[in-house]
Amino acid sequence: MASLLGLGLMLALSLPGARATDCESLGPATRLTFTRAARDRWLAPRVRAPGPLDHLYGTVRRFLSTVQLNPFPAGGAVRGWLCGVRCHRGPLPPGGAHCRALLLLLPWPPALWGPSEDGVQGDGLIGVVCAFVTNQRAHEQMGPSVEAVPETLLSLRGLVSDVPQELQAVAQQFSVPQNRVLKDLDGVAGSLGTAIHTQLRSSVYEMLASLLSLGQALQVSVDHLRALNATLLELREGQQDVEQAISVHRKRLRDLLQKPSCQGCQETLSQAHGLELGADFSQVPHVDDVLHRLEGVPEANFSSMVQEENSTFNDLPLLAPLQLADVVKELKKAVAQQPKGLKTLAKAFPNWEAASRWSQALEKVENSSRPYLKEVQRYEKYRWIVGYVLCSVVLLVVVCNLVGLNLGIWGLSAQRDRSHLEAKGRAGARILMVGANLSFLFAAPLILLVFSTFLVGGNVQTLACRSWESGKLYEFVDTPGNLPSSMNLSHLLGLKKNISILLAYQQCRKGAPLWRVLQLNDSYDLEPYLDLSQYSAKLEQKLQNLKVDMESLNLLSPAGLRDLKALQSSGLSNIHYPGFLIQTEKPVVNTSVEKLAHDLEGLSRSQGNSVLGKELQEEAQGLRTLYQEKVLPQQSLMAKFNISVRALAFSAPNLQRETSGVLDRVTRLQGELPAWAARILRNESECFLAREMGYFSQYVAWVREEVTQHIATCQPLSGALDNGRVILCDMMADPWNAFWFCLAWCTFFLVPSIIFSIKTSKYFHPIWKRLSSSSSEETQLFHIPRVTSLKL
Repeated sequence: MASLLGLGLMLALSLPGARATDCESLGPATRLTFTRAARDRWLAPRVRAPGPLDHLYGTVRRFLSTVQLNPFPAGGAVRGWLCGVRCHRGPLPPGGAHCRALLLLLPWPPALWGPSEDGVQGDGLIGVVCAFVTNQRAHEQMGPSVEAVPETLLSLRGLVSDVPQELQAVAQQFSVPQNRVLKDLDGVAGSLGTAIHTQLRSSVYEMLASLLSLGQALQVSVDHLRALNATLLELREGQQDVEQAISVHRKRLRDLLQKPSCQGCQETLSQAHGLELGADFSQVPHVDDVLHRLEGVPEANFSSMVQEENSTFNDLPLLAPLQLADVVKELKKAVAQQPKGLKTLAKAFPNWEAASRWSQALEKVENSSRPYLKEVQRYEKYRWIVGYVLCSVVLLVVVCNLVGLNLGIWGLSAQRDRSHLEAKGRAGARILMVGANLSFLFAAPLILLVFSTFLVGGNVQTLACRSWESGKLYEFVDTPGNLPSSMNLSHLLGLKKNISILLAYQQCRKGAPLWRVLQLNDSYDLEPYLDLSQYSAKLEQKLQNLKVDMESLNLLSPAGLRDLKALQSSGLSNIHYPGFLIQTEKPVVNTSVEKLAHDLEGLSRSQGNSVLGKELQEEAQGLRTLYQEKVLPQQSLMAKFNISVRALAFSAPNLQRETSGVLDRVTRLQGELPAWAARILRNESECFLAREMGYFSQYVAWVREEVTQHIATCQPLSGALDNGRVILCDMMADPWNAFWFCLAWCTFFLVPSIIFSIKTSKYFHPIWKRLSSSSSEETQLFHIPRVTSLKL
């Protein structure tokens, strides 16, 4: 296509008046809009929003990484829990570094390390608040996470089975560029006619203007030549009359002025001797031969001829659609056909029998998972209630310890009203014992809840999430024998080659098409079905039949051509015009007739001889009559003759040269117009084809993007796996693990809390016995001895 366009441009640029327009006359291609063919199987990427609990989630993950160092899939995830239990029951087992890490990470009650009871209760209060928050967060995340499972499975069901139907929908949208091209074909003939008119009009208009100007000049020159010849004949006739008249007057004047009785007549006599013809038109050349050659010229009416040809040329945009109607009809038939590759685009896609099994298997998993998911939500509700109750119990224990301790200290610090002090101490001791009893009663449920949630959440984090994030889980699935054959992806899809889940996941994340991931390149390749070269070649072949007939445009009619050729060979420029001009510059009579008549009148009055005076007076009157009747008309003819001579002398030399040039140009242009129009038509046709194929290129690009990125893409698979990891690990496991971690924090606080409550209560009940044994001045605030060791 590029070579054809280049050739068309070179041919067009080589001709004047037929310059290539760089396809600007057709206008730019518009952007086509296609309807989405792929079903909406994309899942929005799930990301846990940042929050204040992220640091707690990180702490729990580090803790689990510390107690479980074995690589996937080695068992032993509960080793950390067993180490933690044995840490308070006896010496550390071999490899007790895990236990030490556990002791360091868990916020054990400060009573075991030595801080005051206020610090113990403060840490406990922080732990129970965190337990409340994480218990609620785990419950809130469970509902959306469970609901996302069917949504994910539903998006994967159409990953393979819906591809042929969607490819068929893509192929049907070939009608979008087709309809656009068919619409453009409705106006292509007019556009081509306009392009030819636009690119040729400067040359045609210039030629028609030259013909009109030359025709007008021809008419003027012929008129002047005819006027010159007619005037010349009149001048010659008038010259004979003038010559006869002045010869009579000259003879009579000589006789009168030479008489002896004529007084003062010598000067007038010399004037009478000069009474002779000035201009002699018998000496100028004849123009009869030139007139004979121009007889009947101009035969053509150049004004009407130019107007008619100009109208014919301007009608070209209207005549082109009539001339190109049959070719445009054939083009529309060619465009309406669908390329062979698109017809088989959907049928050629591998139609596995296992595709239906894939869909059925996922549908079965989806249907069978719904009851379990409901059970998960139900048990999660029970867990949330139990967790809420136990957290409330722990909060109550912390409140009892704080209230009991504060009442007891208040009783010890007061020095008046011993009965009142004893009541405060007894109340403080009782509240402490209530907290101790609650700790005894709910220690086992707390430990059981912590153990069960830790067992589930810890294993999910260490065995599933950590290996999922690192890719070890995919390697485990790819290892033969780890999964039953019914769960093998290659077996499920009926593929001849085994595919790696890890490699498929990585390719899917990069946007690879489905057939490349499933290694179907031997049986399916998209590009051959999008090859429109044969389709475009057929359209190009049809476009070559576009032809516009320029024969009806005849710049110069035969009559006009005969006129110009007659002018060219007339010899108008060979006439010796200076000879005419020499005679026109001479007077009709050498002596001024009027002056001579005036002098004769004056001379007649000065004569003594009345008879002579009268004769001179009559002669003066005769000269005036001669001047009026003979000389003045001759002068008028000479003035008219002078105008024609000077006009022809000015225009004739250039006129014949211009006529020759115009004849050459009009002959050449008339012969080249069909070729110029054909080249312009070819160039515009190539531009039209390039623009229309641009619409099909848009369609091909859209199909390639739609098929590879939306229809036959495996990105929903990688997206589903990524979302599954986020749902399981970030939204479910992290709050779950944070809950048991905080609950464990509170649970381990119960043991020192019980010991503290029992030992402290005996100091508060009865207080009056100790107060009576010491004076009021020596009474000091009760100091709780530091616990240095604890034996269970």
